[in-house]
Amino acid sequence: MAAGSSEKAPLLVNTEDEYGDGFLASTYPKEAALALPNERARGVCSLSAGKPREEKLNDSIASPSAIPSAGHTGVARQLRVQDNIVAIFVVAFDTHRGNIIEWCQPEDVNLEGVEFKAMASGAHTVVSDFIYFRKDDYYGLSCFENMHVDSAEERGARMKSVGILATTYTTLYRHMQFLENQVRHQLETPGIYTQLQAFYDDRKGSLPSSRELSGDNLSASSLSPAHRGGALSPPPSEDLIPNMKITHPAGCFAQFLNFFGDQIFVLWKYVLLQKRIVFFSPPPIGVVCFRVYCACLLGAHDIALSSGTETKPFFYINIADIDMLESEVSYIACTTEKIFEEKKSLHDVYVDNQNVTAHTTNLKEMKKLNAMDREKFNKLNNQRQDMQELGESREIDDDHLFATFFLDQNNHIFQTLLDVSTSEDRAVTTDHMKAMGLDPVGDRQFLMDLIELYGIDVIMMVDNPCCPV
Repeated sequence: MAAGSSEKAPLLVNTEDEYGDGFLASTYPKEAALALPNERARGVCSLSAGKPREEKLNDSIASPSAIPSAGHTGVARQLRVQDNIVAIFVVAFDTHRGNIIEWCQPEDVNLEGVEFKAMASGAHTVVSDFIYFRKDDYYGLSCFENMHVDSAEERGARMKSVGILATTYTTLYRHMQFLENQVRHQLETPGIYTQLQAFYDDRKGSLPSSRELSGDNLSASSLSPAHRGGALSPPPSEDLIPNMKITHPAGCFAQFLNFFGDQIFVLWKYVLLQKRIVFFSPPPIGVVCFRVYCACLLGAHDIALSSGTETKPFFYINIADIDMLESEVSYIACTTEKIFEEKKSLHDVYVDNQNVTAHTTNLKEMKKLNAMDREKFNKLNNQRQDMQELGESREIDDDHLFATFFLDQNNHIFQTLLDVSTSEDRAVTTDHMKAMGLDPVGDRQFLMDLIELYGIDVIMMVDNPCCPV
């Protein structure tokens, strides 16, 4: 099924001109660009089956710490500042030259390789798609469309992508509808870039310092409500959702959980151990990009640790990334290229549809669900059911529940280990493991690897794997 149908969950959008200068209405009126960073925005627009659906939500803004107090106009202007869009481009498929950069701004920006990221391998098999990707220190979003044309020169099909590069992925999604409209415009009236130029002139941002760039990751700190004083600060768990609302479509996590079921706790362990994970899918790849994001969030925590690297969301990758991936020790990505299944030196875990494959003995053992995994899964499902019975908005509450469940779970594990490391005997016991929600036997190797990875000075006392607890 092509992206853009029921796979696309609702957008949070604002269709009014927040700037007060008529720019959106006069320059690119179809853009639904300003996703208010709060589940209590003025409305929710669903793109399912292409038919808008509006729900009246609470008019109030629920998280004053996440946004300015100047009302909706202030929110919009704050979001504009945070866009930091550094490039906009059009990629086309040329029957003689293959994928090419047809147009871009600024003209001197380095877009080498973007033509193969913005138009995924195998894209000719679908009508439309959207792709998240990483280019050097930047993140990109492109929208692709394949239009039938009566042209022998174009072999009956005109294919293009319109995309942007930004310094962060957390604001990309609210430009989705603008990019969708523009790729259709480029297909129907090629060579007219006036609206794209106006968009770039209005939204372009200054380049951040290398320190700021390094902060764009999926630790809990990056899920805080934006930069404060130029730095990212760890938020309490209740601050997660405001920024998440401009990071992914509502319902993203619920779809992720429904798709993988209790295997989500296998993925959770791999993510916490910062393994290299590749999700494979034939096109469309857009919804799989969201799986990359959701998988990264499984490892979110806000406990200060002295060791361990940050899991990097690379989103869409292709064969041109092989050399780069050889030097990476931790990342999560997705691809449409089956050749990655054979490149086992590039990844630790390969996920084809719902089939999770691990390469080492330890990781293969962790694939076996144990009693505590099932207990955690049942607890999560029960909490979702309780919220549904309360009559709350299902998609939004699922997202909040998903995020806070894993954040709290990870915080509890790391805080317990740090507390034990400062105790007199530094011994992790069976009781400690049970208190952390771990199986004393089934999760012993996982916890040992976790302790080693993060350099936590404790001693494992759970050493009787022949006798299940």
